[in-house]
Amino acid sequence: MESVPRRVEKVIEPQPVVEGAGVKLRRSIATQTLDYLDPFLLLDHFASNNPDDYKAGFPMHPHRGIETVTYVLSGVVHHRDTLGNSGSIGAGDVQWMTAGGGIMHEEMPQVRPEGIEGFQLWVNLPAKLKMTRPRYQDIRSHEIPEFKREGGTTLRVIAGVIDEVQGPVTGIAVDPLYLDVFVPPHTSFIQPINRGHTAFAYVFEGKAKFEENGAMVSHPRLVVWSDGDNIRVTTEESPVRFLLVSGKPLHEPIARYGPFVMNTREQIEQALLDLRRGTFVYSESR
Repeated sequence: MESVPRRVEKVIEPQPVVEGAGVKLRRSIATQTLDYLDPFLLLDHFASNNPDDYKAGFPMHPHRGIETVTYVLSGVVHHRDTLGNSGSIGAGDVQWMTAGGGIMHEEMPQVRPEGIEGFQLWVNLPAKLKMTRPRYQDIRSHEIPEFKREGGTTLRVIAGVIDEVQGPVTGIAVDPLYLDVFVPPHTSFIQPINRGHTAFAYVFEGKAKFEENGAMVSHPRLVVWSDGDNIRVTTEESPVRFLLVSGKPLHEPIARYGPFVMNTREQIEQALLDLRRGTFVYSESR
């Protein structure tokens, strides 16, 4: 069967938003332009050397029914939660948190000379796992495999398998591929993507073409591909660096209210009731 290249379906300019206690972000999924990219619910890019843009952080807040994926490029984020976990993630580290049936946590960027930069992606959970036990996969930078292809393209594999290299994040329902890709000037990068899976690139440095004979896309932009078997990224005189993310759509109804994403309004109302009653945090008795 002939391999079908994916075409660029949308190119989206991130929108400035303020979240938490006053953190300035660029958001490209969960906006009026692009509300949901099944199974991905939100993508934020945080980057600043000005402490006023990020030091207020994200004080204790709840999540239910989703996974949050934090990937730090520079700086340090302290985190703690109501299950007794606490620690820090720094440059090159990833935290893949499965909120499941309910967790309260906080994420506080630290004021440092290098400032802060990174991403947060929200991944939906299928209905059967919405109320699952919360868990963390804290991945240190040195645990993330990084390699170069012939031609100089550099790949960090956070989740999924590429060129027989397995990323350290495992056991995720939507079978994700999550890569940090650097393509040098005058180079093409071709990558198979499972047919039927949603796929996007978030361009955060440089520029490139994201389909054969396509238009040049400069950072910061979100590129959404149509279905197909592979993607092709081509650079000219400038290099490009981007996140490449794909995952299996759930094709399930969603009801969302801030940090809760469930399947029905009744489940959202239950989450709010649990919060008011002090019974929100996951327990085995549910």
